[in-house]
Amino acid sequence: MEMIKVENVSMCFRMANDKISSIKEFVTAFMSKKLKFREFWALKDINFEVNKGEVVGIIGRNGAGKSTILKIISGILKPTKGKVTVKGNIVPMLELGSGFDPDLTGKENIFLNGAILGYSEEFLKSKYDEILEFSELGDFINVPIRNYSSGMMVRLAFSIATVVEPEILIVDEILAVGDENFQKKSKRRMLELMSGGTTVLFVSHNLNQIREMCDRVVWLDDHRVKMMGKAQVVCAKYNLDDGTVQELDELDEKFIKYTETKNI
Repeated sequence: MEMIKVENVSMCFRMANDKISSIKEFVTAFMSKKLKFREFWALKDINFEVNKGEVVGIIGRNGAGKSTILKIISGILKPTKGKVTVKGNIVPMLELGSGFDPDLTGKENIFLNGAILGYSEEFLKSKYDEILEFSELGDFINVPIRNYSSGMMVRLAFSIATVVEPEILIVDEILAVGDENFQKKSKRRMLELMSGGTTVLFVSHNLNQIREMCDRVVWLDDHRVKMMGKAQVVCAKYNLDDGTVQELDELDEKFIKYTETKNI
């Protein structure tokens, strides 16, 4: 069963060519029709599907369009062309803490951020102790989060986002944040969600994490899909890439055996 279907998705951003440093300058240039734009295509004709219970990784160099496609699937951005079909509720872990109010306490932000993610007050009350325990914030839960360190903010946001087992989980480099102990803890939590049948889209620059956690991989390059396939095979070819797709289909099994033998 397809949970996510991305069909011919392209995303274009209009960027002002003029050096404008204030809203007044922007409005003046716009009203006088002197404002010039250039088009930047972040994604071009992207197509792939994700099946129920599958863990699909997205890899690519910086600027390839990985975060953009996650935001489109999450409904944060609307594509310029194409469409995305999603079946099931989505919990996007993209910019953790983006829905927080710095003047509110951690406890108050649990209910605020939880409401943004679609959780009821009753549900959040029932999960409050679990969220607090996972975040390890202790008495700091009653302190305004403007006084939090970035690590404390991440722990609270991750604890809220993973309190339920969503049908679809979208993750952007979340396992690379926080201290080492929290990274291990968040990874275990991610694996629990995956083993429970949650469908996952996972972006990471860490190929070891991709190989370990993903069934298939989508490789984005130059804003297009360069390759899709088994995680071991795609990651091996990504490592060997010199700017062009190498014709190594007949060596797929050798790549799999090699990566398993070397444990990479």
